Amino acid sequence: MTEPALRPIDELEQTILARKAEPSEKSYTTQLLEGGVEKIGGKIIEEAAEVVEAASEPDEPGRVHTIREAGDLVYHLLVLLASRGVKFSEVEAELARRAGVSGLEEKASRKHSHSRKA
Repeated sequence: MTEPALRPIDELEQTILARKAEPSEKSYTTQLLEGGVEKIGGKIIEEAAEVVEAASEPDEPGRVHTIREAGDLVYHLLVLLASRGVKFSEVEAELARRAGVSGLEEKASRKHSHSRKA
């Protein structure tokens, strides 16, 4: 029996984790990881702005541009998560936990739990 094919996001995460475990001078991912949260975060901010900009472009070319920029944003987010030792499956579990909960209620519960920690 063959193993099910990995989703592209899982393959990408594995590649990022491999670069983290075995850094390569020629790897952009390695450069990002070595730059830490500051460098990766700067790229995430840049890519997020590019997604928004692409989303404002009209018609099919704007839609395709949005997809490409979203891919860049997701890649950089995965690098940030890897730098912090967070697996994408943990993010998926958090999203599953929130399923069926109003976004407003969920946000209010986070605000309440943060005020208790302070």
